[in-house]
Amino acid sequence: MLTQTARPLIVDGDAMRLGQVIANLIGNAAKYTPTPSRLSLTVERNADQAVIRIKDPGIGIAPEMLPLIFDLFTQADNTLARTQGGLGIGLTVVKRIVQMHDGTVVAESEGLGKGSEFTVTLPLSRAIAAKKSPPSTPTKTSFTKRRILVVDDNVDAALSTTLLLRAWGHEVQTVFSGPAALDSVRTFRPEILLLDIGLPGMSGYDVARHLRSEPSLQRMVIAAITGYGQESDRQRSFDAGFDYHLTKPPDLGILESVVTSAERLLGRSDVQNN
Repeated sequence: MLTQTARPLIVDGDAMRLGQVIANLIGNAAKYTPTPSRLSLTVERNADQAVIRIKDPGIGIAPEMLPLIFDLFTQADNTLARTQGGLGIGLTVVKRIVQMHDGTVVAESEGLGKGSEFTVTLPLSRAIAAKKSPPSTPTKTSFTKRRILVVDDNVDAALSTTLLLRAWGHEVQTVFSGPAALDSVRTFRPEILLLDIGLPGMSGYDVARHLRSEPSLQRMVIAAITGYGQESDRQRSFDAGFDYHLTKPPDLGILESVVTSAERLLGRSDVQNN
């Protein structure tokens, strides 16, 4: 079922990215709703905002998972949330894209088996908004497109990070083991490596030490994204050649700052690990 306003609502933004948002939410709604069934998509105006609601009568979301539904790396089994292996790896990207357009996205559900509703709110285009001071359009941040390699044996976590980085405009490859990381570094030649510590085949520490032993890779930025968060773990990371140590789940703002601040490290003449 589709309901919309009588007049079209126009927002300023990237049509492709916003299309990804709606496609992801509709896809998730269909995935977690038994067939035959009916999904509801409504588009309405609320003051100077466009409000898009996607509602399904599906398996719902457990109350304890609602605050976490958009978090990077969030996992839950099917007794806790609308999942059979994860909460939907695209939801973190959905939230980020909407935020980049000065909007918000929220999830609501009365519990398991009671369906769910996702609401996306976006500021109307300055051309039609009725405010004296129209809402700002998404900021076009100046940044350099980077080649980034993501390494994590948790497939959902790796793909979540990859989708997010691609949404930010970077070129990204993904592998799931230590040996595969070494192979990919030599073929893909990443500028930034986001590396888990606990990997099959060889640990992230061993991967970092091996890479740092090669002169041609000294300028590559290596960041740990790991569940190991003790001070001793951080020191061991730096001793192995990591430039950053982030604990899961990383704050999106911190992750973005790591990628953007890599600029100064990529220009270094020697390795700085502190």
